[in-house]
Amino acid sequence: MSTAHKRKKDPHAVRQQLLEVAADLCVEKGAAGLTLDAVAAAAGVSKGGLLHHFPSKAELLFGLLDDLIARMDAAIDAAMRADPEPHGRFTRAYVAVTFGTDAQAEEARWKAMTMPLLTEPALRARWREWVALQAELNVGTDSSLDCVLARFALDGLWLASVLESHPMDPGQALAMKQRLFDLSRG
Repeated sequence: MSTAHKRKKDPHAVRQQLLEVAADLCVEKGAAGLTLDAVAAAAGVSKGGLLHHFPSKAELLFGLLDDLIARMDAAIDAAMRADPEPHGRFTRAYVAVTFGTDAQAEEARWKAMTMPLLTEPALRARWREWVALQAELNVGTDSSLDCVLARFALDGLWLASVLESHPMDPGQALAMKQRLFDLSRG
C-alpha cells in the first residue's frame, strides 16, 4: 500500500526528488532510456504526481537542464564574488566551475544531458538563451576577443571530455585551466 497520501505535502521537495531521480536514471540509462514510469517508480510517487510537476518527458528534460543551469549559475556567482579582478571575471568563473572539483559531481549529469541538448531544438534554444544572457550581463568585462576565445576553447574541452575523445591527464588539465585564466586576463 502506498504511503504517498500520508506524506507531508512539500511540492518543492517532491519536484527536487523527481529531478534527482531523473538525473540518476538519465546518467544510468541515457536520455533515450528515461521514461516517466521509471522516474515515478524510482521516486516513489504516482505517475499523476510526476505529471503534476512535469507533464511530459520534454518538460522533465527542460527541468533537468534548468536545474543544471541553476546549479552552475550559483557556482559561477560564488566564483565571481571571490574574484577581485573585474576584467574577465565571468570567463574565469566559467572556467573554474567547469574545471573545479565540484564540476566532477555534475559532470555525469551534464554528460547525460549532452545528447538531448544536441538533438532537441527547444533545449538548444534554452542553452542559447543562457549564453546570450551571460554575454549581455558581462559585456563590460568579458567581451574581449581573448575572453570569448577562452570560453570557446573551454566549451571544446568540455565536449572532448563528454565524448572521451581526447584523454587528458590531470597535469594537462591544470595547465589548460591556467592558460584559459591567462587568456581571460588579456
